[in-house]
Amino acid sequence: MSRQSHHNRGAAQGPTQRQLRAGELVRHALVEILREEEISDAALEGVSVTVTEVRMSPDLRHATVFVEPLGGGHADEVTAGLNRHSKFLRGRLGRHIELKFTPDLKFLHDESFNEAARMNRLFDDPHVRRDLTPDEPSDSWKDED
Repeated sequence: MSRQSHHNRGAAQGPTQRQLRAGELVRHALVEILREEEISDAALEGVSVTVTEVRMSPDLRHATVFVEPLGGGHADEVTAGLNRHSKFLRGRLGRHIELKFTPDLKFLHDESFNEAARMNRLFDDPHVRRDLTPDEPSDSWKDED
């Protein structure tokens, strides 16, 4: 008798609890490192960076770090600067976390803030707002005697 698998092999699955925990551990450590360390790079001088999310690969060897510069300006330059110094940051990260492997870091700009602003602009559009607000009740639906 064959044993049934409990997993849907073809279905897209989200991250495991292990990946989520490791991602949060890395995120908190990177926040501390970026707050404490001085990184000499023109793109990072005087820039405050928010680490919004860290997504870990299933084997926990790679981390995609989503960042947003304070004010949202110069995001491409800031992420490029962080990627230039990813090996330095990985070395510091290894001292802050207790994982079997220190993950390779890849920094990306978090587009969710831009997307949220775009959606707010759409909701503020008069045509969309008209569709979202309920119409006044009309007398046309009442039964005629």
